[in-house]
Amino acid sequence: MQFLGPARVLQPGVALKDLPHIDVVAISHNHYDHLDRGSILSLAKQPGGVELDWWDSHEVIGADGCRAEFHLTPAQHWSSRTPTDRNRTLWGGWAAFGADCHWFFTGDTGYSKDFSDARERFAGRQSPEQGGGFDIALIAVGACLPRWFMKDQHVDLNEAVQIHLDLRAKRSVGVHWGTFQLADDPLDQPLHELAGVCRAKGVVEETLVLIPVGRTTRLARRVAMS
Repeated sequence: MQFLGPARVLQPGVALKDLPHIDVVAISHNHYDHLDRGSILSLAKQPGGVELDWWDSHEVIGADGCRAEFHLTPAQHWSSRTPTDRNRTLWGGWAAFGADCHWFFTGDTGYSKDFSDARERFAGRQSPEQGGGFDIALIAVGACLPRWFMKDQHVDLNEAVQIHLDLRAKRSVGVHWGTFQLADDPLDQPLHELAGVCRAKGVVEETLVLIPVGRTTRLARRVAMS
């Protein structure tokens, strides 16, 4: 909560006023560290909003005619903005499909079979001939201790790497770390431990990485086999 804290440790990589036009804002849940009222109101310049249930989808057509599908996927978490509205709104992750890129966002989540379920659900559009699995997955990696309290709502590093494997993503980026002190683990823990967890689980380190706040990373366009 802005008037109580915790205070933000790192500022956004791009100031709100400097953002270009944003076509789509995909909201995972309504917790204050994920849904800042001022930012959302500033971004909501276009009329209308779409509310989805798990596995529902919505297609967006850009000004240039490009199409993208957004699917709300299940996750193990909860929602609340006030003491009286717990779980009155839904939470989830996102799978997005465009011609050039398939991406996945876990949202806040504990570990569950939702991610292997997502891989199986979308397998029909991600065969090797169609370009393979998700080109990029954004996986939460922070705010995970103590486990007795956090395990049902936030994954630890080992579980985050397992989600990468469950999704069979080509590449993943760890998110949800280094910004708010929400749990007992140090804010920079993923920087020191993620690579070791990847090695222990046989994951090539370059396929699951952390990106400093504000850095731009470009991906190759998705290519289907002819």
